[in-house]
Amino acid sequence: MARSQAGILRQNGSFMAHILYQGDLPDDLDLGPVVAIDTETMGLDLSRDRLCLVQLSSGDGNAHLVQFKKGEYDAPNLSALCTNPDVLKLFHFARFDLAALYRYLGIVCAPVYCTKIASKFVRTFTDRHGLKDLCKELLDVDISKQQQSSDWGAKELTNDQLKYAASDVLHLHRLRERLDEMLVREGRDGLAKACFDFLPYRAQLDLLNWDEPDIFSH
Repeated sequence: MARSQAGILRQNGSFMAHILYQGDLPDDLDLGPVVAIDTETMGLDLSRDRLCLVQLSSGDGNAHLVQFKKGEYDAPNLSALCTNPDVLKLFHFARFDLAALYRYLGIVCAPVYCTKIASKFVRTFTDRHGLKDLCKELLDVDISKQQQSSDWGAKELTNDQLKYAASDVLHLHRLRERLDEMLVREGRDGLAKACFDFLPYRAQLDLLNWDEPDIFSH
């Protein structure tokens, strides 16, 4: 069973629990039918920059974080959750996270939903589709991105790092609700779902270096 460390973090005036596990999720953890997921890596080049942390939330205001040691990626419980066809996985910019999970855990994570893609379908009045922008506009929540560039491979993660990592999954359920309303309103929900279904394959194409030039370009 994965070793864990629990703590309490304060965010936006309220308290949330976070649990940090080493190597995998525990056997008896049930996060429900819709799970928000994010990853932290050493950098943005997955052929060079390793997976360090995976964050998850069931949407209850709590975060579960799995920390990986370099070269140790045998995580059967996390892998089973990510590949469970009855569990929808929510991401923001799923394309990168799916590639990281495929590269380091060897899994095709599906089915998925990407709030960044949903935003691009319905928020055509702006080019600001970052998680911070969505949380502020749609939920009136301010999240900090100060720890976005930090050493995620450190043996001991700081409280600021844990708070940042948790914040990336705590709001995705509510964002999905708001974005789904807008997708239906604009008649683009079907097209969005088709894009979500293709994302695991788009991530694999990226890992095969068909990101630049894009295989779909002229």
